[in-house]
Amino acid sequence: MTPRIVVAGSANMDLVGLAERLPLPGETVLGDDFVMMPGGKGANQAIAAARAGGHAVFLGAIGSDAFGVTLNARLNAAGVDVAHVRTSYGASGVAVIMVDRAGENSILVSPGANSAFTDLTEDEARVIASGDVLLCQQEIPVETVTAACRAARYGDTRTILNAAPARELPGELLELVDLLVVNELEAQTIAGTAEPDMAALLALVPRVVLTLGGAGARYAERGGRDETVPAFPVEATDTTAAGDAFTGALAVAWGEGRDLMEAVRWANAAGAACVRKLGASNALPTRDEIDAMING
Repeated sequence: MTPRIVVAGSANMDLVGLAERLPLPGETVLGDDFVMMPGGKGANQAIAAARAGGHAVFLGAIGSDAFGVTLNARLNAAGVDVAHVRTSYGASGVAVIMVDRAGENSILVSPGANSAFTDLTEDEARVIASGDVLLCQQEIPVETVTAACRAARYGDTRTILNAAPARELPGELLELVDLLVVNELEAQTIAGTAEPDMAALLALVPRVVLTLGGAGARYAERGGRDETVPAFPVEATDTTAAGDAFTGALAVAWGEGRDLMEAVRWANAAGAACVRKLGASNALPTRDEIDAMING
């Protein structure tokens, strides 16, 4: 069965500069290369899910500018269903990304049309309710994320919230989340603790995946397992889209009915395959690439 993954989130045009090192505040660094490509956490995760073998449907807003045309075309070319994407008059979202030769990055996001993705239409709510998994992030208004998760609960659709970028979450939203995916900073922000506290997070949601970068990921469930899944060692070129590759693949694996520990391992392989390439949406791995990483 091909799982139907509905992604409600952001779409941005990524402006990516590569340099020997990231500039300090007030400093100018001469770059090595520059590329412009579609991105945004929502669009990236929709493409990641499609390439991982899911039927991905994207819900979001693009601008009426040339960037919006390119964003829509890239999503469509990647096999993502864009029939329900909104067009908002004005600028599309833009992300300015700096990447150093070690693969570390610094990102500034201007939301643009993503800020106009407020509330849901009845048609969008029906799309969510018909899905196997709803996948959301935090680059769109939190009210929209909450409405999407509410529609998912009504339709008995599983919900994954990738709580990035880090910010506090309302209790109403957390009550609707089936699986929370966070890095260490996001975990601290949500739990209100100085260090990632899995017990505190599990008091808020029933399942948590804590991504640990090169150390892999930790999966825990309320009253059940708490285990770390090791990463696949690779030489990183660019870590920009690693989290999106991970989360999109995780949604597909869970939608296929895999055990979540197995799903996390497969998602780790997707993240590892992604970091070997420069860029965001263009670096997201195919299902064959993920399986090749798994099989060594």
